[in-house]
Amino acid sequence: MTWFKRDAHEISPTPDHEVRTEGLWTKCPECGKTLWKAELEANLKVCPHCGYHFKFSARERVELLLEPGYELVDLELQSTDPLEFTDLKPYKARLAAARKSTGLNDAILNAVGRIAGLYGEQEVVLSVMEYGFIGGSMGAVMGETIARAVDRALEKRVPLVVVSASGGARMMEGIASLMQMAKVSAALAKMDDAKIPYISLMTDPTTGGVTASFAMLGDLNIAEPGALIGFAGPRVIEQTIRQKLPEGFQRSEFLLQHGFLDAIVARKDLKAYLAQTLKWMTEAKAS
Repeated sequence: MTWFKRDAHEISPTPDHEVRTEGLWTKCPECGKTLWKAELEANLKVCPHCGYHFKFSARERVELLLEPGYELVDLELQSTDPLEFTDLKPYKARLAAARKSTGLNDAILNAVGRIAGLYGEQEVVLSVMEYGFIGGSMGAVMGETIARAVDRALEKRVPLVVVSASGGARMMEGIASLMQMAKVSAALAKMDDAKIPYISLMTDPTTGGVTASFAMLGDLNIAEPGALIGFAGPRVIEQTIRQKLPEGFQRSEFLLQHGFLDAIVARKDLKAYLAQTLKWMTEAKAS
């Protein structure tokens, strides 16, 4: 015998009672674990299960490394379209879309501030690349912006830290983009002459002309765990030499083992590591 009868409309979902989970979760590409985005953000976008480092935006990187009160500089520069480049999508349209999605004028962000740690504070000039802006590609604006960061470091006589995240030179600007390799490298030579420290931090990925120039010219070259670092990608190399590459080839751990890096530093330790290292470097310079 049925004592109670439930009406169908009583158990049907309504907009007020729907639980929306779309966009709250993401999947780690390394271990495959499903991650709650809020927990991932709280962990500096590092997978709590396997330590995979998700991509960090330029603004997030600045906020992570610098103390409150930093100043963003050199924001006014914008790329033009000197070649009137048109492929699947016109270059001007790609620039407009990238500016809208990132809130930046190009794939680089300069800041002046202080990095603090257990051993005190150190004023620095920080230049950070934005991979979300056309793959962090290096064009004329990026070269000029980093050159200005070098000029500021020389003027203030404070260390320079460059954080790389790039697919390489921006093909839509042709030879003008390739010229930035020499331009920035020449500017960094002035840092060396002035004995002012330059630290290069490479993140995933750092490839192409960026790797072939200033990313590998640091007085100290460090990287985040698992970062892809190299000139040509591993698939291109395998197709060229027709050989299978070693396991982990071009990852930061492989480069450290073969002497191309000085250290691998997890994201949570970066600020303290840089503060301590910069203190040691500036004291060594003074003595």
